Amino acid sequence: MTELAPPPPSYETLVERYARMSKTFEPKAVDGVLRVLDVVLASALLVVCSPLLVLSVLALLGSGTRGVFYHGARVGRGGAIFTMLKFRTLKPEAEARIGRYSGIELTRMTADEQTRVGHILRATKVDELPQLWNVLRGEMSIVGPRPIRPRFFEELARDIPGYWQRLVVRPGITGFAQLRLTRDMTWAEKLAHDFEYIADRGVRLYLEIVAETGWLMISGRAPRDVP
Repeated sequence: MTELAPPPPSYETLVERYARMSKTFEPKAVDGVLRVLDVVLASALLVVCSPLLVLSVLALLGSGTRGVFYHGARVGRGGAIFTMLKFRTLKPEAEARIGRYSGIELTRMTADEQTRVGHILRATKVDELPQLWNVLRGEMSIVGPRPIRPRFFEELARDIPGYWQRLVVRPGITGFAQLRLTRDMTWAEKLAHDFEYIADRGVRLYLEIVAETGWLMISGRAPRDVP
């Protein structure tokens, strides 16, 4: 009888390892209240912004964009991988050309890859509105650390101690790092702002960040994204 080869050793990725570690953190009592706020705000914003959403879809279709929505894999709370939605703003196959870059270089290359309609959607942050659906699905929050690609998470988790602690909460559409971001800010400094929110999260802080984000968008100084 032929002897069967032993099964290959199991391999635990960094995302899986840190997901397991994040589950050791006890949730805060306020997290349930913040989830209710997420659902109420996301539902209200989808209704209020529905004309803008329709106009965006029509503009993208009219420009010849193939596929109105961008679907990107991101690391969520507890390490769960989910599909983040955005309006498509880049030229065809752009992600294949720029996907391996990060930071300032990614920002520069992304700007070169934007379509005419995509530039407007990105400048006004309207491209982020489909993420309200991610909020309703429980994959994201209105406020929290920005969701990150699995590959970038692996790289940053190796280089920055404690980076995995971002997995304790749902990633957000906006957050401290977006409101305070400067061009010369390091990943470690961005993480410090995320940790500040994670540690101090509460209803008042949540509403303050939402209000400041809304004001920046109305005033034309929309908060920046963290690539």
